[in-house]
Amino acid sequence: MTNISDAHVKVHFRMEIDEDGWPPASVESLWAVDLGDGTVRLDNTPWFVRGIASGDVIRVDVDDDGLRWAGETVHPSENCTIRLIVLKDGGSEAARQTVLETFHRLGTTGEGIEQFRMVALDVPPKADIQRIRKLLEHGEAKGWWHWEEGCVTAAWEASADAEDE
Repeated sequence: MTNISDAHVKVHFRMEIDEDGWPPASVESLWAVDLGDGTVRLDNTPWFVRGIASGDVIRVDVDDDGLRWAGETVHPSENCTIRLIVLKDGGSEAARQTVLETFHRLGTTGEGIEQFRMVALDVPPKADIQRIRKLLEHGEAKGWWHWEEGCVTAAWEASADAEDE
């Protein structure tokens, strides 16, 4: 995420909580840059919202209290959102930082959150998607983490198909 400036606004996303109580909140708020035309460009990686990624341009509705609520995606960024629950070393800060640094070398950015032992990765189209996917699968097989696809692109899907060949 870039430095927060006066152009940044909070955008709120409504989420459905499943029977297991996940995600742990019904609303997630993300930083975005107001584009001035009823849309915003997301400027951080979502922890829980599915189907969106950093850089996506989203239509927003402003309620009577001035809160911006997310609507449809009007221009996807081609970034992917991948989330990990870090199991190694109990998901310690050091373990989360190691995960971030390891994936950063493959072209991602991201951040960790202690409360859920999570790391959220932003995977841009220029990142080494094949190696990222292999590392995700290797780490899960080793018991280092569980991972999920929060938002993926056709290029990400193609990397899975290429692996199956």
